[in-house]
Amino acid sequence: MRSGRNGHRASRVSRVHTSAAQRRVYRRADLERVLNPSSIAIVGASSRPGSFGERLLGNLGAYSGRVHLVNAKYDRLGERPCFPSLSALPEIPDCVAVAVPREAAEAVVLEAAEVGAGGVILYASGYAETRRADRVAEQERLAAIAGARGLRIIGPNCLGIANYRSGARITFADYPAPRPMRSPAVGIASQSGALSQSLAQAIECGASVSHVFSAGNQVDVDVADLVAYLAEDPNCHAIACAFEGLAHPERLMEAAEIAWRANKPLLVNKIATGQMGVEAAVSHTGSLAGSNAAYRAAFERTGMVLVEDFEALMEAASFFSKAPPPKAKGVAVLATSGGAAIMAADRAEAHGIPLPQPSETARRVLEEHIPDFGSARNPCDVTAQVVNNPKSLWACGEALLADESYGALVMPQPVAFDFHIPRIAALSELSQRHGKITCNVLISGWLQGPGSLEAQIDPNVALFRTMERCFSTLEAWHRRGEKRSRGERAPVRVSDTSATARAATLLDGARHSPLTEREAKAVLAAYGIPVVSEVLVNTAAEARDAAAKVGFPVALKVESPDLPHKTEAGVIRLNLRSAEDVQTAFEAVIANARRAPNNPRINGVLVQPMIPSGLEIMVGARVDPLFGPLIVVGFGGTLVELLKDTSVELAPVTHSEALAMLRRLKGAALLDGFRGAEPVDVEQLAQIICRLSELAADQTQRISELDVNPLICAGRRIIAVDALISFASSD
Repeated sequence: MRSGRNGHRASRVSRVHTSAAQRRVYRRADLERVLNPSSIAIVGASSRPGSFGERLLGNLGAYSGRVHLVNAKYDRLGERPCFPSLSALPEIPDCVAVAVPREAAEAVVLEAAEVGAGGVILYASGYAETRRADRVAEQERLAAIAGARGLRIIGPNCLGIANYRSGARITFADYPAPRPMRSPAVGIASQSGALSQSLAQAIECGASVSHVFSAGNQVDVDVADLVAYLAEDPNCHAIACAFEGLAHPERLMEAAEIAWRANKPLLVNKIATGQMGVEAAVSHTGSLAGSNAAYRAAFERTGMVLVEDFEALMEAASFFSKAPPPKAKGVAVLATSGGAAIMAADRAEAHGIPLPQPSETARRVLEEHIPDFGSARNPCDVTAQVVNNPKSLWACGEALLADESYGALVMPQPVAFDFHIPRIAALSELSQRHGKITCNVLISGWLQGPGSLEAQIDPNVALFRTMERCFSTLEAWHRRGEKRSRGERAPVRVSDTSATARAATLLDGARHSPLTEREAKAVLAAYGIPVVSEVLVNTAAEARDAAAKVGFPVALKVESPDLPHKTEAGVIRLNLRSAEDVQTAFEAVIANARRAPNNPRINGVLVQPMIPSGLEIMVGARVDPLFGPLIVVGFGGTLVELLKDTSVELAPVTHSEALAMLRRLKGAALLDGFRGAEPVDVEQLAQIICRLSELAADQTQRISELDVNPLICAGRRIIAVDALISFASSD
């Protein structure tokens, strides 16, 4: 096992739950023999048309290495010798392509391990994806061989791989034929074989692809390993990853860290995000889809770029392979159509992309070349007159790309005609000169028309086929650029160093789960989180006396470990302003508690001062079975489940991450004051979120769920008035 990674990002990833036997990701050196082999053995070689062995050999026509055929039925296949076994080969093969039925595959894998092969690619299906116990056991035996012998296994139930640098299409499927590879290129890592083919077919439209990998059932090598390999391969400049789910997703985060350190953009599309998709994933690859919110948090934490739509993945990856870091957040739109310019403005606004007006210098150039019925603003409409004066587009593009307000230029292409081709070349030259990217948005119904290939193959121009995809990608580009420019500072712990031990003592001393509100708030207080004070009473007279000492108005709450949701149980009374109100309320809440099902235990009644109204925020935490502790922030009170306006991160979070969580909420404007309300001190609120996230991370082995609802926020006064903590299962 390799030594640990340096830096705070690695230490934070390590907090994710992982079994003792779980390994780190394979690196490029671990997989080089199987993914970039000098020699390949095809076991199950055949001349029968359509057989896996015949198709494998045909797909290796452009391969520059050595190919050996293995099949005991033949002495020769055509002009090639055929050997009876792997041990009979004249050399130890780097990669063994196993083109035999499942029933014979395990023996081949064992022999490959015995002769010292670098790895095998196993195409056969019918293993764990069937969910049959005997087939699951077969797959587990393959995993045991990989672990014990150091043999890397890709598959089973996969299509194989294509390495376009070496011409090694080690697949029976129809991956695009090798052709001269251009730089920059995209590497593809997919769990699904068919989806890897789908992405790879972008080659047919001019996209440059360095590798196509499919992982299948991931008995040994999985998507995370393939991503890590691509992150370290100099022929790959951006990574497009499509997957359903991973049993150990923390290793994808580890691979993402490797890509981040290499400054290689990693774009991911995760399917199986809905309930039906999750169920399908189990039957398709035997994988665990996991929590969509947790995956999103993991993507955000490690700098992965989430692409929501599979159909947009290759366009976005191609853009990131070409685009330099953004020099400015502003984007200029240069259009020959007023309608297309308006479309661009709409999408820019939807994605928060600023379209600042040009500088005085640029504006003078625009006015000189654009007729008065056009627009010398941003978006810039040079009108169809550009056909009569082609140099005007060059001049306007030069002025906009030279303007320091803009980091990218968007050129909508409403129609596909030959006269667009020289425009792309001209803007490419300008983009290269100014170190900025041009986006050519082909919105014609003729998606492969003139200009599409030229834009796709140009290293300075990114091709998009919808305005939405273009501006969505620009938004992600800016967000990634900002994350990189902030650097990787070490997280600063907010809570006192003794908080962990003090809270652990309180939790270990509790005798029931969930904790009562009073016990839960004591744990919060150990982490420096402000909580409302209270007095526990057992009679109405004690309640009246406590209320007089606390000061009216007060709140009454029944304390019971069996009534975690007090509002629904009717055991809360608020805003009590007199001793008589307290007397009546005490009797009512006790009566309701005694009527509750299952004879709940009643410890007494809490008397608390009423906290003045303010914005209610919910902060919760739970332990995800795949990712460990997650922190959740949303608007609180009784509307939290109805509104479902929440933000999720892996715990613990930094102060800047806590601020970002708040700003991602749809109702974030409420934090700044609404209709005369006092603005919330978001810096202080972010610090409290950090403290709660540290609690969740520190006490992961003890608690399964934490809910602080609400935190009442008014200016600098932020206080927790209710809390719930549930213990982790002892299983």
